[in-house]
Amino acid sequence: MFEYQGINIFWLGHSSFKIKNSKTIYIDPFQIKAQEVADIIFITHEHFDHCSMGDIEKIASVNTVVVTTPMAKAKLTNLKVREIMTVKPGDKFGIDDVIFEVTNAYNINKFRSPGVLFHPREDKMVGFILTIKNVRIYHTGDTDFIPQMEKIKADIILVPVSGTYVMTAEEAVQAVNMINPKIAIPMHYGSVVGNEEDAERFKNLAKCEVKILKRVK
Repeated sequence: MFEYQGINIFWLGHSSFKIKNSKTIYIDPFQIKAQEVADIIFITHEHFDHCSMGDIEKIASVNTVVVTTPMAKAKLTNLKVREIMTVKPGDKFGIDDVIFEVTNAYNINKFRSPGVLFHPREDKMVGFILTIKNVRIYHTGDTDFIPQMEKIKADIILVPVSGTYVMTAEEAVQAVNMINPKIAIPMHYGSVVGNEEDAERFKNLAKCEVKILKRVK
């Protein structure tokens, strides 16, 4: 767990986080154990390791709001929650005292087969910038280092470092050095692909402060 200005950030493994202040927020829950009930769940895209119905059900209630893409919503048709809100890059909304902006997340050089990207831009997969108590937390989603990052301002960035489907540690360093957050937290390793060596390499190369979190089980 990492605490920043009264906001607690828990890494739940892979790209999964719990962020707790006045609200209990989850992003991309995957292979988690039962946790506190969520006020808001953010899902960046429809892939199994980010949009996991079984994991969402562990933390969802009839009072939970889910924020996700149309393609991910299609996988959640039987989910019993207050609302499933669909978003696209460029959107900006507020849920009570949490403001969130929706960012682009896509590949430019990670291919599943020749000419076929793992995360094509046209699929409108997303990242999120959450503003909580004037602190901006940017969860990049599954992405490469893309041009849209040039305009992003964030205090904390949750950034993938494993390569294969997302940025390598070296590409993630390029992203954080440009965005210049106060804190960077590596993710997307230790489960589907990548390991702690990727996180350590990222930490050693990045100019900003890096917090490698222990997975909360």
